[in-house]
Amino acid sequence: MIRQAERSESTRATLIAAARELFAERGYAAVGTPEIVERAGSSRGALYHQFKDKKDLFRAVYEQVQQEILQQVGETMAAAPPTDPLGMLEAGLHNFLLSCVDTERVRIALIDAPSVLGWQEWREVDEKYGLGLVVAGLEGGIQAGVLRADLDIRPLSLIILSALGEAAMFIANSDDPETARAQTEPAVLALINGLRA
Repeated sequence: MIRQAERSESTRATLIAAARELFAERGYAAVGTPEIVERAGSSRGALYHQFKDKKDLFRAVYEQVQQEILQQVGETMAAAPPTDPLGMLEAGLHNFLLSCVDTERVRIALIDAPSVLGWQEWREVDEKYGLGLVVAGLEGGIQAGVLRADLDIRPLSLIILSALGEAAMFIANSDDPETARAQTEPAVLALINGLRA
């Protein structure tokens, strides 16, 4: 039974990896399931055993990308001096915006995900992976006395997460993503600095 579960997990991972490569190369609409199955060295039966449909597979790819961004941003925040909660939050925001110039992440998370999943589901996944870090960063700043404590943390976190989503979309849709990131970062940091106690 354990071997079967391991094989199933291995098949799932292989399908996600193949789909991710193809979606990043050409986008969701230009990739068919037969091509994904071929790239994965798998079968259509295995694909539909693991995933309801191509959209379900895409969601798994998108969640994987979001998990990686979350881990990367979390590690950056954890590496910042614990005595500087505002610096920790700023480092996390900087790292997130850097991820918005990565062509694979942009294609999957910012170009395809909103249209494939729909705005509501796209935002739900975004909240699932990003909201906790924003809340943690703000709570750290409030506890240290460097950020205002008179605002309700949940709506404030959602507003900041939404602002980050808009900043990411601005970067992703720019002809020059690196310049757009450099222009966007001071504006995002200004929002955080406006919360100083």
